[in-house]
Amino acid sequence: MAVPMKNGGMKPSKVLYYVVLSGITTGIGAFFGGIVGGISEEIIAMCLAFSAGAMIYIVSGELTPESNKLYQGRMSAIGYMIGFLIGIFAMNV
Repeated sequence: MAVPMKNGGMKPSKVLYYVVLSGITTGIGAFFGGIVGGISEEIIAMCLAFSAGAMIYIVSGELTPESNKLYQGRMSAIGYMIGFLIGIFAMNV
């Protein structure tokens, strides 16, 4: 996270501030996740399903069109579909 900001010309003190701020929020989220996850397995399963859906949305909505712009052809879409199928089949193993 720090390297792209530093390479973009941001001051080192500002880079450090944002990295520490991101780490603090991650720790707080992990703390609350541990509390919620300890309540029941159903809640943690719903949270994991929600995060998986969010990642699929990001990949299909943002990354796939970008890869199609960079690489003309169908290989990026085919790779996305193969990866999705492997994920689905690996979940059933």
